[in-house]
Amino acid sequence: MASAPFDWIDERARARERAGLVRTLRPRPAETALLDLAGNDYLGLARHPEVTEGAAAAARRWGGGATGSRLVTGTTELHAELERELADFCGAEAALVLSSGYAANLAAVTALAPHGSLIVSDAGNHASLIDGCRLARGTTQVAAHADPDAVRKALGGHDGPAIAVTDSVFSVDGDAAPLAALAAACREFGAGLLVDDAHGLGVLGDGGRGAPHAAGLAGAPDTVVTVTLSKSLGSQGGAVLGPARVIDHLVNTARTFIFDTGLAPAAAGAALAALRLLRREPERARRARAAAARLHGLLVGEGLSAVRPDAAVVSVRAPSPDAAVRWAADCREAGLAVGCFRPPSVPDGVSRLRLTARADLGEAQLAEAVRVISRTAPDA
Repeated sequence: MASAPFDWIDERARARERAGLVRTLRPRPAETALLDLAGNDYLGLARHPEVTEGAAAAARRWGGGATGSRLVTGTTELHAELERELADFCGAEAALVLSSGYAANLAAVTALAPHGSLIVSDAGNHASLIDGCRLARGTTQVAAHADPDAVRKALGGHDGPAIAVTDSVFSVDGDAAPLAALAAACREFGAGLLVDDAHGLGVLGDGGRGAPHAAGLAGAPDTVVTVTLSKSLGSQGGAVLGPARVIDHLVNTARTFIFDTGLAPAAAGAALAALRLLRREPERARRARAAAARLHGLLVGEGLSAVRPDAAVVSVRAPSPDAAVRWAADCREAGLAVGCFRPPSVPDGVSRLRLTARADLGEAQLAEAVRVISRTAPDA
């Protein structure tokens, strides 16, 4: 008798369970007593009254959804306003808003890597960049993590269009890419540079203008930046920023832009309100970095293996996937929500607790978080 068509899924599930890699959804209530060091609300804006009112006002005016793709009915005046202000804030010539940061990365990589081109991708890049490389028609070569010389070597062996692709701040350990050195390597060979600034916008650079701005790459004709609206701006969506001709090219060729429904007006309204608030309160970026540095110092003081942060992400190594899961569960039981990163989410195979500092965390909250993490730490 033939097996059912999805029986193979059961064996995959058993293999995940044996490896300690089962993932489950855990719906959270609107209000919780947990101290949150798991989310990516770096500036504490997701529930800010101005941001939530920006979302509500946009929904009242424009409706619950964009009603179509951006090229049909999904582009509102609100989308155009958000794009203008994002580009101005980050120092780019133009911007294009998409429905997620993931979609923005797929759009940028696939549109800028045609057949015959080379993509040099950092070994630590986010899954969305990796998937963009897989979907692009160009050839991908993976370069050693944060290594401009490795990028230079890869570019030197290729004759034709090329682009280097990197996170600005890597989402696992929170370390920053050497953007200025990477740009210099690309310019030696006439290659473009694509930077995913998901974890840099709102945290790094002058007033939170991002890592490329801090590296002197804002407005550069050979640099394209992607951002997400779902982290520092407390909303949802993504954007590509860069030269106007690049943005025009994406409008005409990027499939995740052309064939996707536009970003919901409420998300666009929330992101615009958050961006304007950040302009008025640039010190939020500094506070987020200070909270991360303080969190790291307290963790190291407890003897924990924490990676020094370059932005707002702090990671703490765990001895195994199972230990990381138990550690995160014990933290939650003690009132602290932390991220738990395990293979295949971590490129080096090392499981971690991933902590996110926020601009609105006080000294007592940071101390309490470290107390819980230290008390529940597994044996090495």
